[in-house]
Amino acid sequence: MSVDGLSDDDNTVHSDQPSGGWGSVGSMARIMGEERPSPAVLNTLRRQNKPGGFMCVSCAWGKPAKPHTFEFCENGAKATIWELTSRRCTPDFFAEHTVSELKGWKDYDLEQQGRLTHPMRYDRATDRYVPCGWDEAFTAIGSELRGIAPDQTVFYSSGRASLETSYLYALFARLYGHNNLPDSSNMCHETTSVALKKLIGSPVGTCVLDDFESCNAIFFFGQNTGSNSPRLLHPLQDAVKRGVKIVTFNPVREKGLESFRNPQSPLEMLTGKETQISTLYFQLKAGGDIAAITGLIKHVLAAEEQRQAEAGTPVIDPDFIARHTVGFEEMKARVDAVAWEDIERESGLTRGELKQAADIYIEADRSIAMYGMGLTQQVHGSENLAALVNLWLLKGNIGRDGTGISPVRGHSNVQGQRTVGISEKPELVPLDRLAGQFGFEPPRTEGLNTVKACEKILSGEVRAFIGLGGNFVRAIPERDRMEKAWTGMRLTVQVATKLNRSHLINGEVAFLLPCLGRSEEDLQASGAQAVTMEDSLSCIHGSLGNNTPASPDLKSEVAIVAGMAKATLPPNPKVTWDGWVADYRRIRASIEETYPDQFHRFNERVFTPGGFYRGNPARERIWKTESGKAHFTPPGKLRAVGFDDAPGRWRLITMRSNDQFNTTIYGYSDRLRGIEGTRDVLLMHPDDIVAAGLREGQVVGLASDAGDGVDRRVGGLTVTPFRLPRGCIGSYYPEMNPLIPLWYHDEASKTPAAKGVPVRIVPDMPAIGRA
Repeated sequence: MSVDGLSDDDNTVHSDQPSGGWGSVGSMARIMGEERPSPAVLNTLRRQNKPGGFMCVSCAWGKPAKPHTFEFCENGAKATIWELTSRRCTPDFFAEHTVSELKGWKDYDLEQQGRLTHPMRYDRATDRYVPCGWDEAFTAIGSELRGIAPDQTVFYSSGRASLETSYLYALFARLYGHNNLPDSSNMCHETTSVALKKLIGSPVGTCVLDDFESCNAIFFFGQNTGSNSPRLLHPLQDAVKRGVKIVTFNPVREKGLESFRNPQSPLEMLTGKETQISTLYFQLKAGGDIAAITGLIKHVLAAEEQRQAEAGTPVIDPDFIARHTVGFEEMKARVDAVAWEDIERESGLTRGELKQAADIYIEADRSIAMYGMGLTQQVHGSENLAALVNLWLLKGNIGRDGTGISPVRGHSNVQGQRTVGISEKPELVPLDRLAGQFGFEPPRTEGLNTVKACEKILSGEVRAFIGLGGNFVRAIPERDRMEKAWTGMRLTVQVATKLNRSHLINGEVAFLLPCLGRSEEDLQASGAQAVTMEDSLSCIHGSLGNNTPASPDLKSEVAIVAGMAKATLPPNPKVTWDGWVADYRRIRASIEETYPDQFHRFNERVFTPGGFYRGNPARERIWKTESGKAHFTPPGKLRAVGFDDAPGRWRLITMRSNDQFNTTIYGYSDRLRGIEGTRDVLLMHPDDIVAAGLREGQVVGLASDAGDGVDRRVGGLTVTPFRLPRGCIGSYYPEMNPLIPLWYHDEASKTPAAKGVPVRIVPDMPAIGRA
């Protein structure tokens, strides 16, 4: 589908390449040349995402029991090469550069210094990091934590830490006395955890890999497969070849859902043959998904009435609706009352276009819904998911083979961390079982999620922050205000593999602790250790690193968590930190004791081909909701963004490039969008450029139009014509985070609403607000 008449030969920047193909191979080769990893990287890539091998640190897509010859994608390969770089960030580097100087460096340049090699302590007098011993660091951290009230402390974790590390980290927090355990899910799929739990009783998706082999249709909403989860393109290509129709709703045309050339197919690589992925591709307005899905439901209900009148047979599944759901009649009445003019205005799509998509849904016996942060990162993101659940329940497309709802997660273990206790919500954790297991009384007060933690850092109520991986300060909204408040904390600790901006924003006492990468050999007292993680499809996989560590002074994340905990907490004979570090099988045994239903025979099943499935009640049509059934929800609004349209106000979509994973920037090539050599762009529809009195190539800035009186600005952006819906503009994450108010988030989950930010364009604004 075109956007406002734009054709493939218009003057917008775009890529004529399919996803995959020689472009993907060339991109991996470029990163290989820049990072210069050891030859061992080839063996690691050969083992990547395979039974008994190494599990990728990039996306969380499932790993098949029978893998391809190469079971890694372009971004997965980049992540591995990036981890196994030959570059080293040593104490000599920190002796040469002050922290204040490094704050002016770009994200890419910081990480290009390579792997951190030694534990470092921030010396405020010289404004430099200086080397320190591990015992010195643990002792100082423990002493500081003992002097700070637990409820004034935050333990953050990115989504890459293993199940073993995450379990111990959560236990450490609760033994210390708090549930302040925000994680990266708070910033992306917390909307999923909240909305799906309420609607179908499961906080995660309901699909497994086999479902993609028996479905008839797949619907995508707000997800960029080509850059964020390219391994998903293999099952999509297979599905298309057997006749599955794929329908995509996304404000941005993403190549991964347009066409794919399989790099593992000699025929496709030699002949240039490619597979068209989407049967229909609709560029709706940012925040227009509720309206679009409501339109689909109206078409389905109209088809139901017509077919019943003509043939007496249903389109929907009345038996499923009667036995397994509540709220159908209320939902239907509300949808019937919605006017088509409102749906077309809010979605940016026509009634006829929505009928095309609805007809595919009606004709398909088994459909899968997939979505990303285009749905979750909206002020009314939970309503997005409620509308999607409404549509899927109509035909009983949850709880049957070949059906289901499948959020596409980012970090490789972000879902698994929640499974083993990383949660600020005490009701989601078996606290009574932990109490009996470890002989203590866990805190029962709800902890701080990301937004609440940031609010209390701003107010000065949080005195200590420990970051288990990630780049928290760079990833959060309201970056400028947060960085100023950050230095008011007493203690900041960052566990990391490479240098990033969060390590330069320090409290009074600060430590930078380097850890092993997942691809590296983890040798402890009992020998080489495996770790585990959970994919987006609720399967648990073992991972065994086999590369020489980047430095002999590195410790594993497990050992670092245990070291901090031992230095902080009083001895407890039931809490065996040294034993857990010596043998990770003991940690898995403890996880099994805490979660026996999901992790029975854990150690025996670590390397099950394809992972072992921990189960999902909603997939079995067991609805763990308040009513005991799945919930239809009457639509309350049609617009997911949290503001009205107004003259001069734009809907900003923040996006990631093809050369990026979350805040990690691998380079300056967004080849799947045709943007090279820069990230300082403002993407606009050509007609919007003219209407706004701008010109291609003009340098402009963006200013917040949130209406709260706070001056938020980012400058130095080059106006670039791009295929976007009118009124929508795009630019890169995390550079645009200073424009997002901390309070601008999904109402139910507090997930920052980065996919529909109200902004104004300020002509001729130089580069301000960005490092």
